Amino acid sequence: MKLAVRVVAAATLTATGAVSAFALSSTPTTSVRDASILNSLPRGGAVGQKRAPAFAKVPSALFAEAESGSSAAVASRGGFVDAVKSVDIPLMVYFLFWYVGNYYYNITNKLALKAAGGSTGFPMTISSLQLGVGCLYALFLWVAPDARARPTITLDDITKMLPVAFCAMGAHSASVFALSAGAVSFGQIVKSAEPAFAAVLSQFVYKKKVSKAKWLCLPIIIGGVILASVKELDFAVSALVSACIANLFAAFKGNENKKLMDSEGIKDRLGSVGNQFAVTTLLAFLMSVPVFVAKEGARWGQFVEIFKTNPVVSFNLLASGLYFYGYNELATMTLKKTGAVTQSVANTAKRVIVIVGVAIVLGESLDPIKLLGCGIGIGGVFLYSIIDGLLAKK
Repeated sequence: MKLAVRVVAAATLTATGAVSAFALSSTPTTSVRDASILNSLPRGGAVGQKRAPAFAKVPSALFAEAESGSSAAVASRGGFVDAVKSVDIPLMVYFLFWYVGNYYYNITNKLALKAAGGSTGFPMTISSLQLGVGCLYALFLWVAPDARARPTITLDDITKMLPVAFCAMGAHSASVFALSAGAVSFGQIVKSAEPAFAAVLSQFVYKKKVSKAKWLCLPIIIGGVILASVKELDFAVSALVSACIANLFAAFKGNENKKLMDSEGIKDRLGSVGNQFAVTTLLAFLMSVPVFVAKEGARWGQFVEIFKTNPVVSFNLLASGLYFYGYNELATMTLKKTGAVTQSVANTAKRVIVIVGVAIVLGESLDPIKLLGCGIGIGGVFLYSIIDGLLAKK
């Protein structure tokens, strides 16, 4: 059973990396041949035109209807072709591997943390090395033939990216510590309250006005998190505090990233979304090293011994690092290609899948009160994301 799980995880890891590395073209290609054939067929038939015998027909119902010369069939054929053409297959692949990568990251991350001693083990060392694994992957893509063009950023660009990288490092490190101290499902529920932190920062730090409707959604989100915490069997204050700190860093990161992308010319010099995430990860890793050295550096030799002798730690650390890098890059690509409402639905669905799926796999508590609180909190997040658009339509 363990071997099967590892095989599935390895296959998913390889596929996620491949999709992330080569960033599939957004132009659907699966229906090009059928579309060209259909467009070459006559748009109408003579009144007395005979039907072809059944054995001569192409298996596709579209070709059969086109050959009959029926005007209804022509309309049906055109509608189907248009529908197929409108499907963004690369986007669907991004969604799939974003979800799968996030799911497996949470599982492998938790397994590595537990095997290394939990919150009293090496959470900061593991979080830093996960970023390091992502850095090696990013560097490989820059040197591999035809994988990814290198960015042409300047020293000034790197300086401007430091705040984003620092926030990315803080959000990741705090999140990993939270997941080491408590259940993954509980950490994810608390992390879903990030919009509350983003609203406060936007209003009072970045001077961006938040609507009254959004403020009214915040008690729903916070209330859901509190309700979910009441019946949490693996509740730990350190997990709650760390998840809140992760939310704070994530909210800062969102605002700083927007400022960065508004800087003149930096998008062109970075070259792609993948390069932006790669450079941010490299800087975040360098910033994380002093943190883990200060906190756990004295026990580095002990960790190395665990890494060499415990395959659960070594395998899941490397896998979680690759999953973390891959799913985050795919999430960035996905969100760039979709609208605000789609993003909200996608993030909401992702939270539910991860919370329930990981809890089942790892045997974590799924008390009805906890699930109710989870539903209220995540529902509040979704409402927060779309409320302004709903009111604007009225």
